[in-house]
Amino acid sequence: MTRAVLEQTIGGQVLAPGDDGYDEARTVWNAMVDRHPRFVVRCSDAADVAAALRYAREHDLEVGIRCGGHGIVGHAVPDGGLMLDLRPMGGVVVDPTTRRARVQGGALLGALDVAAQEHGLATTAGNVSHTGVGGLTLGGGMGWLARRHGLSCDNVVSFEVVTADGSIIRASADEHPELYWALRGGGGNFGVVTEFEFVLHPEPGRAISAEFHYPADQADAPMRRWRDLSTTAPREATFSATIGGQDVALGLVWVGDPDAGAAAIADLDAELTAVAEPTSRVVEPMSYLELQTREDDVKGYTWRRYWKGHYFDVLGDEVIDAVLARGAADLPNVSLQAYGGAIADVPDDATAFSRRDAAFEFVAASLWKDPAKDEARMAAARRYAGTMDRFANGAYVNVLGDDGVAGLRRAYSDEKLARLTAVKDEFDPDNVFHLNQNIRPSAG
Repeated sequence: MTRAVLEQTIGGQVLAPGDDGYDEARTVWNAMVDRHPRFVVRCSDAADVAAALRYAREHDLEVGIRCGGHGIVGHAVPDGGLMLDLRPMGGVVVDPTTRRARVQGGALLGALDVAAQEHGLATTAGNVSHTGVGGLTLGGGMGWLARRHGLSCDNVVSFEVVTADGSIIRASADEHPELYWALRGGGGNFGVVTEFEFVLHPEPGRAISAEFHYPADQADAPMRRWRDLSTTAPREATFSATIGGQDVALGLVWVGDPDAGAAAIADLDAELTAVAEPTSRVVEPMSYLELQTREDDVKGYTWRRYWKGHYFDVLGDEVIDAVLARGAADLPNVSLQAYGGAIADVPDDATAFSRRDAAFEFVAASLWKDPAKDEARMAAARRYAGTMDRFANGAYVNVLGDDGVAGLRRAYSDEKLARLTAVKDEFDPDNVFHLNQNIRPSAG
């Protein structure tokens, strides 16, 4: 196994331990992930991806695919294997006439947002600009525009894919339609996506964030009212809540006409205040691009991380009581984000993404610096999230961690798992792409 042979077939850069840039390339968002690939191939195009895949198969190397590096388990970093670093393939080309964007497989959300907003356009993307477009979209893709325009995966017209045998194909409603179905929510199980073609939507680029803060031991009644109001909210509004320590922030994010947004927030303020006076109010008008970067953390790659997630069909009173039961100091932070709207408009069988009837997504996330706290912090997150198990109906595949087959069964119905397995059998029967929330082929 020689580096020279690999370099002769690759137009991009090949890195090995000890090279400048190697440690940066293997560093991902969760600092608990500290693995050392045998090679990192910084791919310049789909041909590089195909050549690197063939090399990996010939030399029996595990394959990891790195873009934003936000996956909590760190599947992108194969210890002793070959990492495909797609970040050099980060281009975005927008056609404002057809309202389409061609996005390379290594692009980050911020690049897509900026390029589209130059033309007053946008498509659904996540909440942190240095997230990879690929990982987000292949798992579904929740964002502040999802209630209006659907998930990220609902807005993909076509995919360019390098399959396990090194072939470069296109998947769309007309070409390889079953693969197209599977790539919209089935994760990275079926190939390396080197280009996404997205539908874009007119978006003037104005947003408002509103938060109304309460102590956790006084938040039950306001949270119930906030939940009730979410069921009739306009699609421009995404109701969201965060809990950190003993502070509960109830509010919404509005993307659209600012006057209508201000009126909606004033109504929410009045309704919540009628139940209980908040300890503080934070209402921030901002641009859409500011909204998309406000949760960025330039030091984010130095934190150790763990999370657990659920979907709730109904945010019932018992669920709210369980969420607000905040005794221990080491409990994870909580986020709740409303679904519905255009997400639920899409028929369940139209994409691999499941649980479109969810009312809220729940994530309990913990971050810390001291490695000595790893087990305690992960155990606390598991315990706290476990108290919600009896209320949950599945989970978002992009927040699954070390859940294995049980996690897949939370993310997909039996019928969808069978269909995904059939696509896996066709395009990756040897399970080359197994460093993910893995859908195993029938033979293995």
